[in-house]
Amino acid sequence: MIYTKKDIEHLDRISRLKIINAVTGIKPANLIGSISDSKISNLAIFSSVVHLGSNPALLGFISRPQTPEVGHTLRNIQENGSYTINHIHPSFVKNAHYTSAKFSQEESEFEHCGLTQEYHKDILAPFVKQSTFKMGMQFIETLEIKHNGTVMVIGEIQKLIIDDSAMVDDDIDLQASNSVGISGLNSYYALKKIAQFPYARVEELPKF
Repeated sequence: MIYTKKDIEHLDRISRLKIINAVTGIKPANLIGSISDSKISNLAIFSSVVHLGSNPALLGFISRPQTPEVGHTLRNIQENGSYTINHIHPSFVKNAHYTSAKFSQEESEFEHCGLTQEYHKDILAPFVKQSTFKMGMQFIETLEIKHNGTVMVIGEIQKLIIDDSAMVDDDIDLQASNSVGISGLNSYYALKKIAQFPYARVEELPKF
């Protein structure tokens, strides 16, 4: 199957969303928790969280153009500067998926999707209690992507919470953490570790 630019442009909206969202392969599946100044919690699933740097510990994610129906996460983050990133696990993957429904600003996805809010000192936004791998974030800045009206939201990790079983020889094992991956709009995958290699150095290159 070959799609030209014109073929892609002429796909119906849902088909185009499914295909283009899947072409990058399996991405991390995360729930981002936030809270408004009026103390209404929000929870939304994102597949665009990326590492931006380790010192300082920066992560980014992509927020779509804001409308009355979408963009509650970004509005909350801009209001108070706090949010959480929570890995999704198989035990609540269905709950997590349905946070993508278009709830109103006055409704909490935690309540509607059967997930539990959890709060930690110094982090204003709610964590997902069911997640065993989560991060408390402080908003740093947004970078506008002018071509499609999206923005990259950049934040710094303030608190990192990982189950001891996911730490193997001072390294994070995502298979052991039972974290879930996502492709397209609605397909979820278990992660399986297939190899581990030493830090790559030219002088230590193996023979291929």
